[in-house]
Order: sequence, then structure tokens, then C-alpha cells
Amino acid sequence: MSYPPDPNNPYGQPPAAPGYGYPQQAPPPQAAYGYPQAAPAYGYPPVAAPQLSMPGLVTTARVLLFIVGGVQTLLAILYMVIGAAAKDVTNSSRSMSGDNPFTALGDAAAGVLIVVAVLFGLFAALSITLGAKFGKGGNAVRVTTIVYGSLGALVGLLILLGAISGGTAVGLVMALLWLSISIIWITAMCVQDGVNWFNRPRY
Repeated sequence: MSYPPDPNNPYGQPPAAPGYGYPQQAPPPQAAYGYPQAAPAYGYPPVAAPQLSMPGLVTTARVLLFIVGGVQTLLAILYMVIGAAAKDVTNSSRSMSGDNPFTALGDAAAGVLIVVAVLFGLFAALSITLGAKFGKGGNAVRVTTIVYGSLGALVGLLILLGAISGGTAVGLVMALLWLSISIIWITAMCVQDGVNWFNRPRY
């Protein structure tokens, strides 16, 4: 009659290890209850999740576009009002004294002011449109903003050179401010975060 081995017997037969000759493997980790564990697709690297929030520098560029568009709108209205007032003064002078060099100069000044007002209105529409399209726009919006910022930087540089050569302190400050804003636009569109934002997949 055999008895079970005494665990305290130093001369007894040691208990057999489970699965002799094969190392014991730990069970695979279990997924959390209620959440199946997704295995990566065979042969394809894991795909990064699309970026959902606008990068900080791109957001800054967008806010600056809206601010510049608002200022350009105000300037367009201001120049239009001044041009219309100059035209009225010129017409009044013409009705009293006929055509003279003063009326010709007034007509030219009024025409220039109205043209400047129209240009500011067009740039305001472009600035606001670009800013509005930052949320859903693609690479065309990014490229257009780069071109717009490059032209703005060129204008700011010309104004800066003029202010240094004999302009006022106000002109110097405005030139530096406009040049800085244009550089921010260009930089925000050229850094990797900006490129990824405008090239992100849209579902």
C-alpha cells in the first residue's frame, strides 16, 4: 500500500515539475472587460491618429489674420469716407468757380483715396477668408497664406527701409509690426505642425 510522499521528508522524492522539459509560459494578458483588444493589421505599421486640435502657432496666425482683416476693413471705410468727402469738396468748388488746378488736384486725390479704399477692402476680404478656412481648408489655404505673408513681408521691409532712411518713429513701429506679423504667417505655414494640420485626413 503506497502512501503520499511526506513533504517534510528530506529523503523523499521531490514533486515533479509541471511540463518537464518545457518552460512554463505566462498566460497572455487579458484585455479589459468589455473592451476587445485590437490587433494591428498584419504587414502594416500602426497609423497615427489624425490631429484634432489646431497647433498653437497656426491658431496664432489665424487670430492675426482676423485682426489684420478687421483693421483693413476699418481703413477701407475710412479712406472711402475721406475720398467721398474730397470729391464733394471738389464738386462744390467746381460749381462756384469752375475748373481750376485746385479742382483737378482734388479729383486726383479723391480718386487715389477711393482706389486705396478698394485695395484695403480686397485685402480685408482675403485675410478674413483665409482665417475662416484654417479649420477645414487644405494645402491650397496654406500656400496662399505663405504667398500673402511673403508679399506682406516685402511691403513691410520696404516701409522699414523708408522709415530708417528718413521716416517717422510711427512709420518705423508700423513697419516692424507688419513685418513681424508676416513672418509669423510664413513660419506657421512652414513648420511641421502647420504642414501636418493642412494635410491631415478629413473624414
